[in-house]
Amino acid sequence: MNPVAKHDLWRPSLWPVWLGVGFLWLLHWLPLPLQAGLGNALGWLLAHKPGRRRRIVATNLALCFPEADEAQRRRWLVQSFQASMRAVLEHGLLWWGSEARLRRLIRLENPEAALGDGTRPVIWLAPHFVGLDAGGVRLAMEHAAASMYAPAKDAVTDAMMWRGRARFRAPRLIAKHEGIKPVLRALKDGLPFYYLPDQDQGARNAVFAPFFGIPAATLSTLPRLAKLAGAQVVPVITRLLPGGRGYAVRFYPPWDDYPSGDLDADVARMNAFIEARIRDMPAQYLWLHRRFKTRPPGEPDLYG
Repeated sequence: MNPVAKHDLWRPSLWPVWLGVGFLWLLHWLPLPLQAGLGNALGWLLAHKPGRRRRIVATNLALCFPEADEAQRRRWLVQSFQASMRAVLEHGLLWWGSEARLRRLIRLENPEAALGDGTRPVIWLAPHFVGLDAGGVRLAMEHAAASMYAPAKDAVTDAMMWRGRARFRAPRLIAKHEGIKPVLRALKDGLPFYYLPDQDQGARNAVFAPFFGIPAATLSTLPRLAKLAGAQVVPVITRLLPGGRGYAVRFYPPWDDYPSGDLDADVARMNAFIEARIRDMPAQYLWLHRRFKTRPPGEPDLYG
């Protein structure tokens, strides 16, 4: 159940947010290619606006792709802002689009791999690509599942995100502060766990594992959770398709011999998989996040 109280949604300070929600509602009636064109245009403008977020994206790309020339990294930077803005604007489609329309625009690839071998609990490894929310909404049409939940910065966005996630089959949402026990209960109850483990959340419960050759603070929860629950890891990646053609949600084969018992190696394997998928579509990863914010002792800040 959404914990946001109704009276909290109508405070005057949130009226601008409601205007934004109304804009998304209007946009969702447009054909997706028109929405995509608008997102690309706004993303292009943001990419050329000097500021902190632009510096973060440029720094991440320079760190991860030193072999690429500067012109290529600039193209990826612009495309990254365009993909991110498209994903933001297309939330209206996720919140109000009909089930038939969403099924048509968000297609599943290799869905037979979704539940692994069908005998064990399943963790869906879902890295932070821009189509992440579209993938979650599409999967909710097929499976009851569980996921971690962090409140949005304002009550309106929080309520709308809840609405989008619970439209078709209400998920079991677990607040991050609740820890791992509710996740284990969900897995024991047979619910796949849609897990996003690839952001820098500090050194706690993390190891420094290679990510594009750079030590990156990476949560070690995936192998720990897989071991405790006896669960299989099934990666799932959502790809934003060009030209407003929608999204593709691809399940990859379940991982064998995971966890291996070597925590550092298991976390490194996860990072290596995510890195490989990023190389498939560099512009669609969430480069707006300071992935290398936490540094090993003695190392300088990489973001200035």
